[in-house]
Order: sequence, then C-alpha cells, then structure tokens
Amino acid sequence: MATDTIETPIDEKGIETHGIERVSPRARTHVRIFDNFTMWLSANLVLSTVALGALAIPLFKLGFWQSVAIIVIFNILGVLPVAFFSTLGPRLGLRQMTITRFSFGWWGTVIMAFFNIAACIGWSAVNVIVGGQLVNALSNGAVPPWVGILIIAILTTFVSIYGYKYVHRYERYAWIPMAVIFILMAVLAGPHFVAVPAPAFSLGTLAGLISFGGAIYGFATGWSSYAADYNVNQPEETPASRVFWLTFLGVTIPCILLEILGLGLTTVAAYNAPSTGGTLALVLKPLGGLGTIILVLLALSVVANNIPNDYSLGLTIQVLGRAFQRVNRAVWTLIGAVIYVLIAIPLAANFSETLNNFLLLIAYWLGPWAIILILEHFVFRKGRYNLDDWNTRSKLPVGWAAIVAMFLGLVGVWLGASQALFTGPIATALSGMDIGFELGVVFAAIAYLILRPIELKQTAR
Repeated sequence: MATDTIETPIDEKGIETHGIERVSPRARTHVRIFDNFTMWLSANLVLSTVALGALAIPLFKLGFWQSVAIIVIFNILGVLPVAFFSTLGPRLGLRQMTITRFSFGWWGTVIMAFFNIAACIGWSAVNVIVGGQLVNALSNGAVPPWVGILIIAILTTFVSIYGYKYVHRYERYAWIPMAVIFILMAVLAGPHFVAVPAPAFSLGTLAGLISFGGAIYGFATGWSSYAADYNVNQPEETPASRVFWLTFLGVTIPCILLEILGLGLTTVAAYNAPSTGGTLALVLKPLGGLGTIILVLLALSVVANNIPNDYSLGLTIQVLGRAFQRVNRAVWTLIGAVIYVLIAIPLAANFSETLNNFLLLIAYWLGPWAIILILEHFVFRKGRYNLDDWNTRSKLPVGWAAIVAMFLGLVGVWLGASQALFTGPIATALSGMDIGFELGVVFAAIAYLILRPIELKQTAR
C-alpha cells in the first residue's frame, strides 16, 4: 500500500474526512460507474450553458448553421481533456490538482493551485449573482438579490461540505427536472426558431467563428482542473474507456443541446430581452404561474453547477502545502463559500458582463496546463506513476520545465487573446480573431517537449 493513503474516507456524521490524500485501492467503494455521466450532465444542464450559446449571433455576428457547427466541433475538442483526466481518478486515486505535481513539481503546482482557486471563487460568485438576480426579477424586486445569493450559496455549501458521496447523490438526480424544463422550453420555442443566414465570408467572419469557438472550448474544458476529483473512490480496475465515454457524453450532450437552444432563442424577435433569464421568462410566459415556478427551479439549477466549484476549491487549497493539508477539506470549502458570498453581494448591484469576460479570460490557463499534463503522461511517463511519491517533494519533478512551458503558453495566450477587457497584438492583426487558446496550447507543447528532457537529464525525476 502506498504511503499517505486513506482507509476511512467518511466519518460517523457522513462528512468526508479526507482531502487530497491518496485513496488506497481497498478503500474504494464507489462502484456506480454511471455517476461519471450524471455528475457532469447535472453540472452543465443549467442556465449559464444556454447563455453561452446565445452569444453567437448578437456578439459574433454568425449565421445559425455556422454556429451549430462551431458548437458541436469545439465542445468535442474542449471535453477531450476532461474525459481523459477523469480516467486518472480511479487509476491513481489522486485528485486532479495533486496529479499536477507529477509534471509541475511541488512549487509549480502551488502556482497552478492559485490559478484554480481564483477560478473556483470567481465562477462561484458569478453563478450565485446570476441566480440571485433571477430570484429578484421573479419577485418584481420584492426579494433583494442578496437573499437569492445566500439561498443558493447555502444549498451549494451544504452539499459540498458533506463531500464526495453527497455531491454524487445530488448530481445523480438534479438533471431530471432540468431536462424536463429544457425539453418543454424547446417545444415551446423551437417552432419559432429562424435559420439566420451566414454572412458573406471575410476575415471578420472567420474571426467571429474562431472567437466563438474559443468561448465554447473554454467553457467545456473548464472542468479539466476538477475532472479526477469525482471518481477517485471508484475501483482501480474500473474500465478507463467507460469512464472516458461517460464523462465525454455527460459534458457534451447538455452543452451542445443547451447552447443550440440559447442560439435559437436569439433568432426570435419576440424573445428579445436584456438577459438570458429575461428571455426564458418570455418563453415561459404562456404557462402563467407554472412558468414562474419553472423559472425558480432554473435559478436553483446553478447549485448543480456551483457544487464542483466549491468542493474542488477545498481540495485545491490543500495543495498549497502541508499546513493547508492539515486543515479539514470541509473547513476550506466553508471558508471559500464565505469569501465568494462576500464578493458576490456587493457586486450584485452593479454586476455586468465585464466580470463574466474576466472569468473567461482567466480560463485561458487551462489549455497550456492541460497539454503539459497530457504530454507528461503519454510522452515522458508512458502512463507510469510512482504513487508513493505524490506527497514527497524531494521525489517529485523539480518542475522548472513545466513552469517555463506554462509561462510561454501564457505568452501565446497574451498574443492571441481577444476579449472585451484585452486584445493581443496577433488577435488585433487578425481583425479581432481570438486564437489565445490555440497559441497557448501550441507554445506550451513545443516548450515542454524541448525542456522536459533537459530537466530529466539534470535531475532524473
């Protein structure tokens, strides 16, 4: 048995007692393999997925069928890293950011953990603000946004604190009412969709296609840094191919269908509203009181999306070092919830798409980070890990190759990014075409393939 493994993951109160410690093969009792599908189905069958698809025509000036093609292609590309990293959970028994140590070393992983902490807290804040605003709108202003924020945060935190077992219990069923609701909305709105023609091809059109593709890719691949967190308790012999495909379908099915729904809603003049929540309210208006109840459920749907942010936040904080690891994961989850609520409440009054754009901007780190881990696995380790080393700094890679490759990847992102807050020089030269993700991945991959052999020759680890 590897050192620092865990034998009793749940205490007498049902709260998960361990964090990033490796789960030994004999302690794994999570045999429901279909949870790899329902976990991600519920997390993506939410309001924010619809909102992303709604950007294609008004923001990127694309045609309907062009947008559908981009949604399908870039979701498939974006989910591939998520599905692959999910296969490492049962195989290694380690959480996703802990696996990062086998590429970035101890201190490099600390740096990556700060990126992930920022993303977890930021997306949690955005989700509760959106839900709180929808609750405020439904009450015609009678319920202030901060009340909705607190309700959603409390529900999210309750499930996240109890941990792995209860996260899966919630996500196992949360998708069912949402699926019914979105099918109903598709039936109501679908006949009114208009196949907006594609604009004449130009460099500007190409820029819109690639930029929208980057947004789709970034949203789908955003789960990469959490992927292995949700199946580490599954048996070591769990078939990797089944884990891969269940995860892949669990993310791609809701993302593709709901983004197309959001896209279609923007083609109907009668559904023109300043927000996604307002648009959905117009769709459901013919249902009267039932439509209002459905909108309340949609506001609460962000809980399913927020739970992975909160649960993985607690785990990620433990990666910062042994002192952080000694504090129970549930405590860090609670502290994280307090922080994002304190951020969300004052921002709610003046919330704008600027915060969403900022969060999309910080998601660019995932491309370079993911390609480094993938190259380490396939090219340098060939799938072999000495699992006894996961928490021993002197036996892990020094990590300088990964850190430099990551930095160069972010340089690529800087050159090619095109967002409301920032446009890089290459993106500017290409009429605003956002190729930040693509350049980030290419720069990081080339750098790591060159630098990692040098590091191995110097250190042999």
